[in-house]
Amino acid sequence: MGDFDYGVIWTNLPFLWQGLQLSLWLTFLAIIGGIVLGTGLALMRLSGFLPLSLFAATYVNLIRSVPLILVIFWFYFLVPLAIGRPIGGFYSALIAFVMFEAAYYSEIIRAGIQSVKTGQVHAAQATGLNYWQTQRYVVLPQAFRNMIPILVTQGIILFQDTSLVFVVSLRDFMTVSSIVARTEGRLVEMYVFAAIVYFIICFAGSMFVRRLQKAKTA
Repeated sequence: MGDFDYGVIWTNLPFLWQGLQLSLWLTFLAIIGGIVLGTGLALMRLSGFLPLSLFAATYVNLIRSVPLILVIFWFYFLVPLAIGRPIGGFYSALIAFVMFEAAYYSEIIRAGIQSVKTGQVHAAQATGLNYWQTQRYVVLPQAFRNMIPILVTQGIILFQDTSLVFVVSLRDFMTVSSIVARTEGRLVEMYVFAAIVYFIICFAGSMFVRRLQKAKTA
């Protein structure tokens, strides 16, 4: 490591920061969109209306059976064909991440909803609340409190998966690290730096999950 060039990292830090910003922004938007869509899918799957339940189950099982990189390709090529105009790599990747993560968040949220005791649902219905009011005011708030640790864990996995957007020519953190590594001819420095950054962010997220779990059991 005596020949390790720290200067190449410092010199290219603004470019690397741009890539990291894209990765974090894509992660944040995909988490929000995935949770919203996943909640809808979970409620559809748990509903007593068979067509909705079958649709949600089919969607979740289909998406979970294909690799994420294939889903990114689907939306990168198919969405422009469907709407008749290009939408760019970022929005194609964002749609793909939201649709893909929604299938996983749906299963997490479904398990969270089922963890709420049925007695509370019956009590809510006894007070005059309808199905949607019961879900909104009684079930979902408790379910999300139970699910926060695993939702954060899924978010960490999603952040790592953003490195796949290189296939649609987006310059995320991993991509810009690779560009600098090739341009400067300093592969060791850049890939070690990228590994450290990913480790710090993911480790911090893991520690946050651990604290949430301790607070939940306290």
